[in-house]
Amino acid sequence: MTDNQTVQAYIDAWTQSIESITELLAPLPTDAWNRPTECPGWSVRDVVAHIIAVESELLGDPRPIHSLPRDLLHVTSEFARYMELPVDKRRCHTAPEMTGELEYTVIRRSRALRNARHEAADLVRWPAGPLSRDLPYADLLRNRVFDVWVHEQDLRRALGTPGNLDSAAALVSRDYLVEGLPKIVAKLAGAPAGSTVAFDVTGPVEFLRTVRVDANGRGAVDETVSLAPDVQFTLGWETYLRLACGRGRPGPVKVEGDEELAARVLANFVLTP
Repeated sequence: MTDNQTVQAYIDAWTQSIESITELLAPLPTDAWNRPTECPGWSVRDVVAHIIAVESELLGDPRPIHSLPRDLLHVTSEFARYMELPVDKRRCHTAPEMTGELEYTVIRRSRALRNARHEAADLVRWPAGPLSRDLPYADLLRNRVFDVWVHEQDLRRALGTPGNLDSAAALVSRDYLVEGLPKIVAKLAGAPAGSTVAFDVTGPVEFLRTVRVDANGRGAVDETVSLAPDVQFTLGWETYLRLACGRGRPGPVKVEGDEELAARVLANFVLTP
């Protein structure tokens, strides 16, 4: 796939996911907007507010002027405070105000993406408060696909309307999360040199990946089957997603091999900030 095709694939995946969110919200009764999601401290309304806020900031809109309450227990870092401010600002907004703002933001952002003249490698600003930095344009788009799709799934679980677990955005998110496996296994879990940890994921998105730790303690992912890994995890795709994103208590995980190493891997599985 060429760089231009990759960029377009990310835009298409983002479009499908964010339009699925607008369709999901259209018939939603007012009380459903207050349902809690698996994002700590965030309701359905809050997740939607977050999506609006990030896309608006990418459009160049100014951040709202707002004083954030100090008693929000789920806000534990400067990055979290940065993301929380535009969410808290919208907590008094009605359902029609939220859906109207989301639809208008999607229209504007879609137009901006169509008219953008960035090449895949061009550096653009990722607005994330203390974590802000310049990223290649293609990486920024991939980040937005991942974030929007993960929050689409947050909303679907909260509302009891499963779907799109095997969409184009789901496949982008799979690759994004697989890239983080070496960090989990080698760095965070401290797997010893020469060890192998396999992940056998089943369900709407199936894959088998092995993390191998080299003599210098660095991990790398490959798709070959390890006949006798030190640890093998077998789990469903949605469980894998929820583990990697720190979402509540996920479904069952079958563990074979070194139980101590497996426990360290599971204790450090969260990849999202």
